[in-house]
Amino acid sequence: MEDPWNIIKELESDNSRLFKEAIVEKNLQSVTFQEGLSMCLDPLVTFGVKQVPEHNSKGKGLDWNTFKDSVNLMINREKTGHAARDLIIELMEKSTEIQWSNWYRRILIKDLRCGVSQKTVNNVAKRMDIDFRVPVFSCMLAHDGAKHPKKINGDCLVEYKYDGVRVIAIVKNGKATLYSRNGKIFNNFPHIENSLSKKQFNNLVFDGEVMSDDFQALMKQVYRKSGAETDDAFLALFDMLPLKEFNAGKSKLNSLDRRNELNNLSKDFDNVIKLVDFEIINFDSDEGQNQFAVMNKDALEKGFEGLMIKPCDNFYECKRSHAWLKIKPFIEVTLKIINIQEGTGKHEGKLGAFQVEGKDDGKFFSLSVGSGLTDDDREKFWRLKDKLIGRLIEIRADAITKSIEGEFYSLRFPRFKNFRGFEKDEKI
Repeated sequence: MEDPWNIIKELESDNSRLFKEAIVEKNLQSVTFQEGLSMCLDPLVTFGVKQVPEHNSKGKGLDWNTFKDSVNLMINREKTGHAARDLIIELMEKSTEIQWSNWYRRILIKDLRCGVSQKTVNNVAKRMDIDFRVPVFSCMLAHDGAKHPKKINGDCLVEYKYDGVRVIAIVKNGKATLYSRNGKIFNNFPHIENSLSKKQFNNLVFDGEVMSDDFQALMKQVYRKSGAETDDAFLALFDMLPLKEFNAGKSKLNSLDRRNELNNLSKDFDNVIKLVDFEIINFDSDEGQNQFAVMNKDALEKGFEGLMIKPCDNFYECKRSHAWLKIKPFIEVTLKIINIQEGTGKHEGKLGAFQVEGKDDGKFFSLSVGSGLTDDDREKFWRLKDKLIGRLIEIRADAITKSIEGEFYSLRFPRFKNFRGFEKDEKI
């Protein structure tokens, strides 16, 4: 097996994916190469340092075990601050230039800089059928609630969806590290890191969004290598679970119990950590539907990105899950059917769209609504078309728009929700 630093140099020499996979395959049986790949590519392995010097000495060589044992002191936070910095300098001074520049330093900065990722390594390992994988960072992601309406029922925890930067904060050995949803480490929010670096938060994972008054300005600061101005940023938390369960990929507590645990911990948060507001809503009741309508209206008026719906008895899973459903804020209007249009193509001989008009909240609307209808709806409503003229329907849409002529209002992405009355002009 080649020395790891020479493997990295060879990997840099060609941008072909197949070439890189062939080089990795040729060397992946090496335990040293495996251990180095894991240290570098596993996002949960951190060293607690942000600056790693370039090589500037004439070291005679540093063996892997010495480097590994020393670095484990930083991983376990037995060496921190100035002691960690001095240890890195000592390791650098013992290394040859190629060892440090091509291998040891790249592990410490967690960037191999040769076009090899977790996915590359794991694909090769799977193909080789060897018992080695680099852990892949994953967190919980939501499905689009509009595409899964049947999942929205019973008691659900409903939150406002903030328009910020998703952050997973992991506290190990008393030190918080902030990650993106893809496992990239954020280094530009030291005040948030310090706020969570407390012994009572050890071995916990916090999930939330970093927010500031100006989202566009925040995005410009997130990945700056120096001089980032993020003092006004705060972390809005909406979930937590133990690190052991996060690593296992699933929580033991359900959504409501986790939120209660987070509320209990909030007494130890300072002013840069806040909790996302929520309500418990029973979607099977009229009262719950009214609560949801109020929250939706607030989301529109206050500029939230939308709403998150989380069934109370579901669990945190490190994947895209129906346990989280995101809903864009929407408007609803009730208008009268004045005409029924036949469909075309596969909808020929069925309902194509309702032509509707009417006033809602002081605005006069005129538009056609052809979305939100099932095939059964189209057939049934077409058979009853003569009886539907004059009926009121409730329409859901993303926004109110003005007609080109400016004479009336229309709706962006209107879709049929339901009939509102049982007699002509009856509004219930």
